[in-house]
Amino acid sequence: MNPLSALFGRVVSARNRAYDSGRLVPQKLRGPVISVGNLSVGGSGKTPFVIALGGWLQQHNIPFDILSRGYKRRSTGILRVDPEGSAEDFGDEPLMIARRLGVPIWVGKTRFEAGSAAEREYGPRLHLLDDGFQHRALARQFDILLLSDGDFDDTLLPVGRLREPLSSMRRADAVVVLDSANASHGFAGRVWTVRRHLLPPDPMPKKPVVFCGIARPDPFFAQVRALGIQPVREVAFADHQHYTAASVRTLESLARQLGADALLTTEKDSVKLAPGLTVPLQMARLVTEVSDADRVFPAMLQVVQERKPDWKY
Repeated sequence: MNPLSALFGRVVSARNRAYDSGRLVPQKLRGPVISVGNLSVGGSGKTPFVIALGGWLQQHNIPFDILSRGYKRRSTGILRVDPEGSAEDFGDEPLMIARRLGVPIWVGKTRFEAGSAAEREYGPRLHLLDDGFQHRALARQFDILLLSDGDFDDTLLPVGRLREPLSSMRRADAVVVLDSANASHGFAGRVWTVRRHLLPPDPMPKKPVVFCGIARPDPFFAQVRALGIQPVREVAFADHQHYTAASVRTLESLARQLGADALLTTEKDSVKLAPGLTVPLQMARLVTEVSDADRVFPAMLQVVQERKPDWKY
């Protein structure tokens, strides 16, 4: 292993041992917490999974809110996400979830404080902790870990993309392995499977410039082509790209130069782009469907209730 990755791994392991031994004690909210997270930096489908889980909770009339860091937002403090607000204030993923689900979402570096703000307004309801596997400062009753095939061949930061070693998956209550038929990878606990697909944009462009600012752009480009769309150009920006007026003008100029009939991007990118572009902007939405959701999610809630008996759903 690279010396820098080895050093990073020792720091992460020491922190985890401190929590495992009780030397560090997580803060507890009055309501139960279900965490959704991953081991790598970006690209494991956390946000679509949170939306799928949140949609199931809504269908079954279970009140909940969502707690998020609000990664790369330019604001500070604890804020409730305004669905009509901007990604600069709340972060692209919390804003996207707020627009899709319409549920209360709080962003804050300290998720305990964000959850406390939620409980002051709504009481001790269920909290979904977005991107929370490493945020051990907040106690949770159930940990969901999403993994992609690439995680099993990767190495730790800063050389690779892993934020924790693969051995940390033992800490999860349920593992969701994406993009693989071999879903267990030796994990002895609950293994959930999902199906992900891209909804075609409406109307369907014939020759768009396709662009995105996500951790793993190549699968998105491939999914677009699988819909029968033939991009005239594919443009990959950095993950959580901040679209300036200059970068938008560059995209519009490229589209006109290549005779494109639209700009096509992801749902996460679309929330960061203001209306009024001179080239039509279209969005292709990624949908995650959890296999046997009506069995695995009630079983999850039963575990949550066993671990927090004062909560009823």
